[in-house]
Amino acid sequence: MSTATTTKNLGLVKVTGLIALIAGIIFVIAGGVTWGMVSGQLTDQKITVAEDAQWFAGDAVWGPFTAYSQADIINTHALDSTEGRTYAELGALIHAAPEGSDEAVALQAQRTTVMNASFLRAALYTSVVAFGVAALVMGLGVLLGLIGVALTRLAKSAEAPVSPAADREHASA
Repeated sequence: MSTATTTKNLGLVKVTGLIALIAGIIFVIAGGVTWGMVSGQLTDQKITVAEDAQWFAGDAVWGPFTAYSQADIINTHALDSTEGRTYAELGALIHAAPEGSDEAVALQAQRTTVMNASFLRAALYTSVVAFGVAALVMGLGVLLGLIGVALTRLAKSAEAPVSPAADREHASA
């Protein structure tokens, strides 16, 4: 391999390493900003995990675990209020009940409760997913950064001057 080809390949390795390092830094920053924004939005809502929640009872909802815990207990409360019946099951019961009856009105109120609980849970689960994506992006950023550092160091070490004795050995081989 000629010296010109080797120098060109080392330049490509160095540029690739720098690009990976810069991309890694951008990913870590973007993931961190996203995490902070989602956490800030949750904190602004002043949601507290219900006291009867399985995890984090009484804590403020600000991160993925507290958001998940609150979503879980909302589902428990909604199902408790409907004797374990889901939105779809309540709809079927409403259609079977006499129109305008007390039973139909009560079932419709339960269905509205379950629907609202579903919306709240979906919003909280969306924040959990956003935290997961932010963590993934930050992890990829660290990985890209490490690859970038490794490639730039590899290129730099390959460019290091070779001693005359090693150069003679290489030429005779």
